[in-house]
Amino acid sequence: MGLIKKKKRRIIPYVVVAMIILAGVGSILFYLFMLKDDSRQVREAAYHFISILENKDYEKLGDVLAKQSYSSLDYTLEEVINKYERIYNGIGIHDIRASNIRIEKISNKEQELSYQLSFTTPLGKLEHLDYRTQIIKEDGLYMVKWDPSLIFPGMEGKDKVEFHYWKAERGEIKDHRGNGLAVNEDFKEAGIVPKDLSQGNEKEERIQNISQQLNIPVEEIEQKLNQGWVKDDLFVPIKIIESDKAEVIPGISYRTIKQRYYPLKEAAAHLIGYVGKVTKEDLDKNHDLTEDDIIGKAGLERAFDKELRGKDGGEIIIVGENGERKQEIQKQEKADGETIQLTIDRYIQLEAFRHLKGKPGATIVMNPKDGGLYAVVSSPSYDPNKMVQGISLEEYDAYAGDENKPFISRFAIGYAPGSTFKTITSSIGLDAQVTYPDKLREINGLSWQKDKSWGGYSITRVSDVQNVDMRKALIYSDNIYFAQEALEMGEEVFRDGLNKFIFGEEFDLPIAMKPAKISNQPEFKSEILLADTAYGQGELLISPIQQAAMYSVFQNEGKIVYPRLLVNDKLKVKSAITASTANEMKKWLEEVVKDPNGTAHLLYNPKFQLAAKTGTAELKMQQGEQGDENSFLLAFDTEQASFLLLSLVEHYTAGSSATQLNKSFIEDLYQYLDE
Repeated sequence: MGLIKKKKRRIIPYVVVAMIILAGVGSILFYLFMLKDDSRQVREAAYHFISILENKDYEKLGDVLAKQSYSSLDYTLEEVINKYERIYNGIGIHDIRASNIRIEKISNKEQELSYQLSFTTPLGKLEHLDYRTQIIKEDGLYMVKWDPSLIFPGMEGKDKVEFHYWKAERGEIKDHRGNGLAVNEDFKEAGIVPKDLSQGNEKEERIQNISQQLNIPVEEIEQKLNQGWVKDDLFVPIKIIESDKAEVIPGISYRTIKQRYYPLKEAAAHLIGYVGKVTKEDLDKNHDLTEDDIIGKAGLERAFDKELRGKDGGEIIIVGENGERKQEIQKQEKADGETIQLTIDRYIQLEAFRHLKGKPGATIVMNPKDGGLYAVVSSPSYDPNKMVQGISLEEYDAYAGDENKPFISRFAIGYAPGSTFKTITSSIGLDAQVTYPDKLREINGLSWQKDKSWGGYSITRVSDVQNVDMRKALIYSDNIYFAQEALEMGEEVFRDGLNKFIFGEEFDLPIAMKPAKISNQPEFKSEILLADTAYGQGELLISPIQQAAMYSVFQNEGKIVYPRLLVNDKLKVKSAITASTANEMKKWLEEVVKDPNGTAHLLYNPKFQLAAKTGTAELKMQQGEQGDENSFLLAFDTEQASFLLLSLVEHYTAGSSATQLNKSFIEDLYQYLDE
């Protein structure tokens, strides 16, 4: 018994020691667990706060901000949230990204959080702004200690942030003499301050009167007055009108605004284009744009939008509670848009358009020596000012429903060039020594086919002239003669000559245009197609601008002068035919005007040295049927090479051929360019 009692006494101390050791280990493990849990909570608080900033979820700030921190600065949670929203959303700050996030322990109840923010403002990117705060334990939870410097470094107390935006003025488009083609002018914006409409019947009568005077449907006016932001004393924009047309209308107020204006109106609409407000699609494509931006929507306004728009400027600054300037956050000087100066001549552009008399067509007038385009006209047209000032649905539908398609830029569309192209066929034949001026072809009748392999297909001509040489062929515009010349040349020689021109080439012009095309396939694989191509039909597709460039060889010793639209663009030329051939052709094209039988004799004036070639391209589904015809005119000055004109009239009728419409215009051109 005594021995057993002694053993028990020895065992008890060991058990106590073991229990003490286990308790100590448990305390250490518990302490380590608590440290680990605290660290996790700190990280969660920090990253939750960062996530709120990046996603602009400011309504969740109450989940992470220590109440005592902002209340001690005399802020409520609602005021903190509103301050973020007014500054970040009000300025338009986006793409917020945090980096270099660090958490360092200061004490058991406090850790320091540091990070950098980068984001984009309307003035550009702001990168790596340094932020620093503490994460403290409040009511058992780790929370972010807040003060205004967490909005922008340097803010304190009741500081505010101001954004001053400096809008760049859009650059203007001018002609080579400095005349405005797209300008910024003062306009009157008509609007309604609702309280000025009175009440009851008088209000209805005033709206009816406004509707009639400004040509705006009553429903549209009421829709604008019922917008959510409208208040009784706020100006509600209704319509933009020219300053000299602002009349006194009961209930209407006016304010002056800058607006884009196009002095040539319809005469240059397809070339110059117009501007308009950005759409969601525009914003998705270009993140540099803002919702209030005006951008080019068509024509050169669109092609040169970046240069014309310039770069807006402004500054973001911290100001004290009393409005005193304290700190600059970001500043960007504005840069007004560039002035774009064109080779276009305002007078020539207007007159070229006027002489088309609204017929579907196009006219190009070019300086053949330097390639400068004096006029690039498409008809019929639309008024681009309506697009800027606000076009009514009725007006737009009238344009869209017009069978002559006034929105199409006909100067950039490919057409079969018709008989004007015979000048090219003649030139290739002369250089290939297949064609020569006194070579005669015996042609009988008004139709011809090579042999019976052509089946029912034959080539027709207008005049039954026998013993046809090149002079007669050009004067009478003989399809059969040129078809026979091309067949004698053969496809290889003829196509090789064509390839020296501009087929398949992209022009360095700010105008969307498909390259000129000889045929649908690399080879004709048909004598009929070869023959038809020789007199400007077949599968040829050449825009009026491209035709003008091709025909410049006759005033430039056989060199093509590429068209230019900007005064500072460099001259570009390439050889297509020999100088002797060019001069020979120029001589015979003068005969087309001088000879009483010439198709361009209507243009003859003994005071001018004019060369010309007319053309028609017939549009029909099969031989034998009567098809519409497009009328063409190539005309150029041979004495001083002062101009080259290429005009097209679609589906022309008697009395409205390109030659007839441009007769007086050519006379005006000579007088204007001489002066």
